[in-house]
Amino acid sequence: MNSDIIILDTITGGQTAVFSGHADRVRSLIFSSDGASLVSGSYDKTVKLWDIQTGGVVKTFSGHIHQVQSVSISADCTMIASGSKDKTIRLWDIQTGECHHVIEQKEPVWHVCFSPTDPQYLLSVSDHGVWQWDISGHQVLPRYDGFQVAFSPSGTQFVLSNKTGVTVRNLDSREIVAEFHMANSKTSFCCFSPDGRLVAVAAGDTAYIWDITGSAPHLVETFIGHTSSITSLVFSSSSSLISASYDRSIKFWQIGVQPTDPVETDPKSTHLASAPIKSITLQAKAGTIILSDSDGVVRIWDISTGICKASFKTPAKASNHRDARLIDGRLILVWHADEKIYIWDLEKGEVLQTVDAPRHQYRDQKNQHEDLRISGDGSKIFYLCSGSIQAWSIQTGEVVGRVQIEVVAPQRSLTVDGTQVWAHRPQSEYQGWDFGIPDSSPIQFPSTPTLHFGSTMVWNNCLSRIEDRITKKVVFQLSGRFAKPLDVQCNGYYLAAYYTSGEILILDFSHVFI
Repeated sequence: MNSDIIILDTITGGQTAVFSGHADRVRSLIFSSDGASLVSGSYDKTVKLWDIQTGGVVKTFSGHIHQVQSVSISADCTMIASGSKDKTIRLWDIQTGECHHVIEQKEPVWHVCFSPTDPQYLLSVSDHGVWQWDISGHQVLPRYDGFQVAFSPSGTQFVLSNKTGVTVRNLDSREIVAEFHMANSKTSFCCFSPDGRLVAVAAGDTAYIWDITGSAPHLVETFIGHTSSITSLVFSSSSSLISASYDRSIKFWQIGVQPTDPVETDPKSTHLASAPIKSITLQAKAGTIILSDSDGVVRIWDISTGICKASFKTPAKASNHRDARLIDGRLILVWHADEKIYIWDLEKGEVLQTVDAPRHQYRDQKNQHEDLRISGDGSKIFYLCSGSIQAWSIQTGEVVGRVQIEVVAPQRSLTVDGTQVWAHRPQSEYQGWDFGIPDSSPIQFPSTPTLHFGSTMVWNNCLSRIEDRITKKVVFQLSGRFAKPLDVQCNGYYLAAYYTSGEILILDFSHVFI
C-alpha cells in the first residue's frame, strides 16, 4: 500500500512534490490555515506535521494504539486533533509535541474537525452520530444523527449528512438553516465553499453542488465522471471543487462553467448514472472530443481543460454503432438502428436524412464487423458492414461510393481524415480509399494513417503500441488496463481512447514528429 503524500497544483493538476515518511496508508490530510504546514494521519497509528516548503517532517505524534482516521488543526495553529479506531480523540500541542488531552469517545472516531474560528471547540463523528466537545474533553450537548460533518468558513453553521438527507444548522441556535435530500443514493462527504454560499455533497460516484443562500436550497451543479464511490471532497476556491475516489483518480471541477446537464429529466431526483460510452470522436483542430453514450446523450469536451462545454439528449439509444462531429459549428450525429442510418442535427433536434443500410449477412455470428463514421470534412457517412464500405452524402442522403474490402478486425475499425477512410485489417494492416473525387469511384491508395494503435498478447497481459506507420517506430506503449480500449481515434498528432471504466485517454504526439 502506498504511504506517500502527493502534492498537486490545483491550477494545472500537475504533481509538485511527494512527501515520504509514513509506514502505512495515509488516511487523512489537512493544510494549516496559513498554508505553511500539512498534517497527516496514518494507519501506522501516527500523526505527522510537515513543512510545505521543504517536504520534511517537523514532528511525529505517537500515542494512538490503532489506525488514525482523521486529523484537524485549530484555527490558531496551536493544536492538532486526531481521531482513531482506538475510540479516542487526542489533542496535541504543536509547539511541544505533547498530548494535551485524551477524549474517550467509547466508539471508533471516524472524523474530527476544529471550528474555523474558535480553537476551543471541535466536532467528531462516530458510529452513532456527531458529537460536540471543548478542548478540555467536556461534551457539549446535544448529539446529532449523522456520519459526516463540516463547518462553514464563518464557524456559525455546520452541515450534516445522514443517509439520503443533508442538513445545515446554525451553531448557536441549533436551528435548521437548509435541508435537502438526495434521491436513490446514500450521501457520504459534504463541505462548504469558502464563501459559505454553496454546499458540496458526494453520493456514490457523483458530486452535487447546492446553493443554500435563498429561502429554499436548490441544485446548481451535478458532476459525473468518477467510476467508483467518492472518498473526499474539498473546495479549492468558491468556483472550483476537487474530488477523490476509490477509482484512484482525483478530479478538478469548475463550478459555473459546465452547464446543467439536460439529461436530468426528473426534477425530484438528483442521482444521475454515467451511461456506458458508445462512441468517441476526436476533432483536434477544434480542440474538442465528442462522446455519445448508451442513453443517447452526446457531450462535447474541451481537450485542453477537460471541461464539458455542452451536452445534448438524442434518440440514439438502441444503437451500438454511431458517430458525432462538429460541422461548421453544427453538431451532427449519425447512428444505425433497424436497418437504417439516421442523420441527426442536434441544433435543430430533428432528423436530416434517413438512409437504408446494407443488411449484415453475418448478423448471427459472434464477431460482427461493423463501424460507422462521419468523414473528416463532414460531407459523408461511411458504413462498414459485410465486407464493404458504403458512403452517403449527409446533405442529400444519396449513395456516393461503395468499395469491397477483405474481412476486417472484429472491432470498431474505420479511421477517417477528410474524405479518406482506412479499414483496419488483422495483422495491423490497413486498406485506404479516397471518396472525395466527384463523379468517380473511390480511389484506393497505399498510404496509411500517421499513427497506428495495435494490441498484442504477452503471456496473460495485453500490450498496446502506438507506432509511426512511416518509420515503423514505436512512439508509445501502454500496458495493463489502458492497453485494451473499446475504441481509438487518431487525428493529426493526437490519439484518444475510451474504456469500459468510462475513462478517456488523450495522448499528444506532436513532440514526436517535430
